[in-house]
Amino acid sequence: MMPCMQIATITSKKQLTLPAKVFQKAGLHIGQKVIVTEEAGRLLITPAESLVEELAGSVKIPKIWQGRDIDEIIEEARNEHFQNKYKLK
Repeated sequence: MMPCMQIATITSKKQLTLPAKVFQKAGLHIGQKVIVTEEAGRLLITPAESLVEELAGSVKIPKIWQGRDIDEIIEEARNEHFQNKYKLK
């Protein structure tokens, strides 16, 4: 299968617009988060979901977090952070 090659221009703000054909062929979606990696002078763009799926299960959940809702854990961590940052009691 031949790679889909198109010309794109990098703006003064270091932004790159992906050509529609490449965007569609890669199966990307507007608003989707991607991981940009540099390898030997080449840029590789990978959907962030791919990395999450690849890493899923590879990190053990600390016992204090097991069985708890992730939103609850995040809220608790946020509260603790701001309490420490602003010395709130």
